[in-house]
Amino acid sequence: MTTTRSYTSPLRDEKVRATREAILQALYDLMADAEGEIGMEAIALRAGVQKRTIFRHFSTKEELFAAFWPWLNARIGASVSPATTRDIVEGPRRAFPLFEEHEPAMRAALHSRSGREMRNGTVEARRQHFAAALAPVCAALAPDEARRVTALAHLLYSASAWEVMKDYGGLSGAQAGEAASWALGVILSAVPTGEASADVTSQRKDDRDDA
Repeated sequence: MTTTRSYTSPLRDEKVRATREAILQALYDLMADAEGEIGMEAIALRAGVQKRTIFRHFSTKEELFAAFWPWLNARIGASVSPATTRDIVEGPRRAFPLFEEHEPAMRAALHSRSGREMRNGTVEARRQHFAAALAPVCAALAPDEARRVTALAHLLYSASAWEVMKDYGGLSGAQAGEAASWALGVILSAVPTGEASADVTSQRKDDRDDA
């Protein structure tokens, strides 16, 4: 009887990781200059790999784009998956200055065709994260009211809000983050709840104490 041994080479694993990183980095670089759709050929050329290599790591363009947005947020240190009310209130304060540091890619993600495809692929999962994080806050609300509160939170903690406050309000990334976090605290504190409301109120008190 022959026993088949599985063997994982650390060097091979590192090469796979490095190639995947190079592909995502290439897409990031192209996003910074994106005016139209970004093709797989352009990504392959920028990454220094064959087009077929991309498809060995990402079976479809949609899969590549779905992987890019979490990769970008991890790269800049911004969370796209808030787990608690506090995460949502604090989110813009932490994320918006980081968005500004990577402004070309963030704007391309908002406005280019490839960027919109990328973001659209993450919207439903992000919506679910927000709904779950705000469930304690919205527990006493009618479903329509809960959806409105969740939608407002989703809007204020988004790259779109950062861009609007920067372009139309003349705010820096840090200032926009402070404004959005303040607005989220005010809105969520106005929702009639129990424990979750106390958490938001406590966060606002901490903010005043730190000022």
